[in-house]
Amino acid sequence: MSVTSAQPRTPSTEPQSRALRVAFRGLTAIEKVGNRLPNPFWLFWILAGVVAVLSAVLSATGLSALHPGMHETIKVQNLLSKDGLTMAIQGAVDNYAAFPPLATILTVMFGIAVAEKSGLFSALLRRMVARVPGRYLTFALSMTAMLSHVAGDAAYVTLIPLGALVFRAAGRSPVLGCVVAYVSIAAGYDASPSLTTTDVLLSGITTAAAHTIDTHYVVTPVANYFFGLGSSVLVALVITLVVDKVLARRSDLDPDEPVAAPAAEELAEIEVTDRQRRALRTTGLVAVGFLAFLAAAMIPSSSPLRGEGGGIVNSPLIGGMALVLGVFFAVLGTVYGRMTGTFTAARDTIGAMVDGTRSMAPILVLFFAIAQFLAYFKWTNIGDILAVKGAETLRDLHLNGWTVLVGIAVLITFMNLVITSGSALWALAAPVLVPMLMLIGIEPETTQAVYRVADSVTNCVTPMSPYFVMALGFIQQHRKSAGIGTLASFTLPIAAVVWVVWVAFFVAWYLLGIPLGIG
Repeated sequence: MSVTSAQPRTPSTEPQSRALRVAFRGLTAIEKVGNRLPNPFWLFWILAGVVAVLSAVLSATGLSALHPGMHETIKVQNLLSKDGLTMAIQGAVDNYAAFPPLATILTVMFGIAVAEKSGLFSALLRRMVARVPGRYLTFALSMTAMLSHVAGDAAYVTLIPLGALVFRAAGRSPVLGCVVAYVSIAAGYDASPSLTTTDVLLSGITTAAAHTIDTHYVVTPVANYFFGLGSSVLVALVITLVVDKVLARRSDLDPDEPVAAPAAEELAEIEVTDRQRRALRTTGLVAVGFLAFLAAAMIPSSSPLRGEGGGIVNSPLIGGMALVLGVFFAVLGTVYGRMTGTFTAARDTIGAMVDGTRSMAPILVLFFAIAQFLAYFKWTNIGDILAVKGAETLRDLHLNGWTVLVGIAVLITFMNLVITSGSALWALAAPVLVPMLMLIGIEPETTQAVYRVADSVTNCVTPMSPYFVMALGFIQQHRKSAGIGTLASFTLPIAAVVWVVWVAFFVAWYLLGIPLGIG
């Protein structure tokens, strides 16, 4: 697949308005700046160096703050001192091992890998859009993308070409099918009707940040589940309305060459076989039985799966959600794989786990750099002092909680245009934002939720995202003249509307006091 963003565009793909021309110039500037940034691994080491120098300077000035939780004065510690260097060198392994998301994300990925390698995710996604009536196709594809977040980044590879194929089979533009699938996965990345690895990853980072103020505070992987479930339907509806009412009326949707109806071989790629259909049905029953068993086990107040005092939030089940998710997907993947023949022996399940772990290697490498940076940042007390000073400033401004949260959303939105890794960006922002907002009465779960909104939407517009380039490559299979501007002219309007509606939805949820999830 060849991706050539510098190809000349036909007049029909040129920006249609002054606003879009300005937006494209902005995207070009962001791309140039972003291309000059180092890999996130090196970026965090550079930031660690900045923290070291800053700690030496601030320590010399005697900067301090009164910690409201411990009621004691905290001062900046010099990372370049003997104690600081000892911590950095001797504590490197412990810093990495203690990084909250490390073990939890691996545990979940064992199960996710089994489900993916067995073909379960691919068959389920194809089944969800295979026989949807044409007028519901956009919403069905978008909602399928929301569910596909469980598959992680593999969703892009599976669903974008599938979107083009089902739109083409329905007599609609395959380019628009690519756009709907891509935007739904990217812009709605943190909205899902099911729990995903992102829930586990972000909750671990948020918990670590919250410990700055309260060492006993725990943010569970289901802390934003209710909001994520509602958001998935909302975002799918918004994307559907923008696409069907606005973008579908564009005059430049036709590809460079007339599109023939899909051949029988191509249509077979959409349909699931009878064997796969039976396997999906059985796997669905197993999933229901698994969840029903857990629910039944939690009913008795004396159940060992309940927490202290018979609690549910502090129960082993919620606290061990990473293991529960990992086992859940491993069981489903194994059942599906054995029924379809993709798994023929127990070693195939283990092999899938090994392959899944291998695919996690880039993240594990990045986690090492992030873990060291966070350990240095925490040891110097710079984050604590920033949080205290920031909270004092917000109190002096007498801002409403929702106003502060919208401001955070704007900040994260612009940061995400350059730092496209959700875990890396949250690892950078959480140590300051979470404790700072805790000090003015805003819970970590709420800060995490607004972060997820802002972090998601701009994923589909930044050319710094590798999946932006991937989506462009799929589009170029149907329109060779397409470039970055072509894709951006589709994604920008959707992203703008989704951002406004989703942030408003969050503010309404917050003001009404509706629980964001369990935790």
